[in-house]
Amino acid sequence: MDNLTHTLTGLLLAETGLKRKTRLGAATLMVGANLPDIDAAIFFWGDGLDGLAFRRGWTHGVLAMVVLPVLLWLAMRWWAGRRPDRGGALHARWLLGLACLGVWSHPLLDLFNTYGVRLLMPFSNRWFYGDTLFIVDPLLLLIASAGILIARRRAAPGAARGALATAMAYVALMASGSALARAEASAEDPPSVGGTLASPAPLAPLRRDVVRRIPGGYESGMVQLGWPPRYTPRGRVPDGADQPWARWAAGTERGRRFLAWSRFPRFVLDTFADVPLGVIYDMRYGDGATGTWASLAFDLPASLSTR
Repeated sequence: MDNLTHTLTGLLLAETGLKRKTRLGAATLMVGANLPDIDAAIFFWGDGLDGLAFRRGWTHGVLAMVVLPVLLWLAMRWWAGRRPDRGGALHARWLLGLACLGVWSHPLLDLFNTYGVRLLMPFSNRWFYGDTLFIVDPLLLLIASAGILIARRRAAPGAARGALATAMAYVALMASGSALARAEASAEDPPSVGGTLASPAPLAPLRRDVVRRIPGGYESGMVQLGWPPRYTPRGRVPDGADQPWARWAAGTERGRRFLAWSRFPRFVLDTFADVPLGVIYDMRYGDGATGTWASLAFDLPASLSTR
């Protein structure tokens, strides 16, 4: 999820009454809720492919879920020691508990979108996907913001707890909607082989954008949730994986790194300024008709540059 959502989650948790458990309680929850995204530092010395290969991995996996809360706890204790005359009492156990809660909330939220998260890193590079929320969910932001504002203005932790419960119910409903849409689309002819994506759409909680893997390619479409749900196909494209250049690209180091991240890869032979290019797209974020950030281009050897 976006960092505003992570920050508001930490603050909402704080307003439930947890911020009163120890000095620096609110700050610990908010910093912890964003801390796993420290892996974004990869962009200071790497490129977009490095980001795809590294992000939502080491700092989001099970080992980090042990290490990061302890590091945050130590940092907060150090910070409190520099200003002993400010704030209330520092309760070490509560501070550690809030550090854990804040950090652990981060991969849980990231799990809800289509990008996914590698929860078992560094022991496994496997991606997990919730396909439940769009990466910036306005309704979730509204629920969290309202709960925080009411709780702060009225000094009413119950408002924050109610907002947290409402947010959890909303996420559960969105997850159910995605599961229903996935089942509806998967039942179409030809049958899906290798997976169906039912992706949440921005500002449209009753719509799911669909990508189905079918023999030889993909079908895109849309499910409108209702009673009954209705699937509308949009079109089909080949996956292009049987092209000679595609097999060559998949065997390169860059190709292997991209494909380790990609969930629905499509190989397209294209040209740019009369120069032949091979491009791998991920169908989650575009069908290959136009360039997207979720793509990787190759300058092709002359022997592989013909259609």
